Amino acid sequence: MSLLKKSVLLITCVCFVMSADAQRKKSNKTKEVNVMETELDTVSYSLGVSISANIKAQGMDSISVDAFAKALKDSYEGDSTTISVDEANKHLQDYFGGLQAKKVSEAKKGGIDFLAANAKKEGITTLASGLQYEVLVEGNGAKPSATSKVTTHYHGTTIDGKVFDSSVERGQPAQFGVNQVIAGWTEALQLMATGSKWRLFIPSDLAYGERGAGADIPPHAALVFEVELISIDQ
Repeated sequence: MSLLKKSVLLITCVCFVMSADAQRKKSNKTKEVNVMETELDTVSYSLGVSISANIKAQGMDSISVDAFAKALKDSYEGDSTTISVDEANKHLQDYFGGLQAKKVSEAKKGGIDFLAANAKKEGITTLASGLQYEVLVEGNGAKPSATSKVTTHYHGTTIDGKVFDSSVERGQPAQFGVNQVIAGWTEALQLMATGSKWRLFIPSDLAYGERGAGADIPPHAALVFEVELISIDQ
């Protein structure tokens, strides 16, 4: 579900609760509401927490609470809104589209800058494809082909060190076809002798590119893997 749809759904829920709450308040105007006094108050507050967390997760670190509250009040207490629903949706699409474009641009630049600096370090080999590697342990066994099936141990992180996948942490080696993984792995494995352990620095176009992968690997992210080639199985 897109961020816009999520936001609209959550805001709709809040509006429903606020509308019901407004009706309740009309019958008791002098009563000051404690946010945890009733189930409705607790649900209303919880929706606010959920919306705030959702928006922050998308990179919007501040919001005009007064403007937000006024829009809800104008919409649900009969007053006309300053902008129409269609205009509001366009503003949201433009704003969050801009946030996403900024994140993509920063990820691209971050990966490029990281790899450029890394290439200057001692012990780093940079291939024509842009793939970089550092030999941690040099094995002396056979090298797999593109059609081989291999068993490896690996530990994968983003360039800022966040772990997104690790057979090492699971304590269970992984078996797969050399040509069934990301391009950076396919290239590197065919250069590794069995028994080797390399640290790979993989440009985004040899990893998950503009798609990214789940919540942990954003679009255009460069990745770092420590890979141990345990065996060639066939």
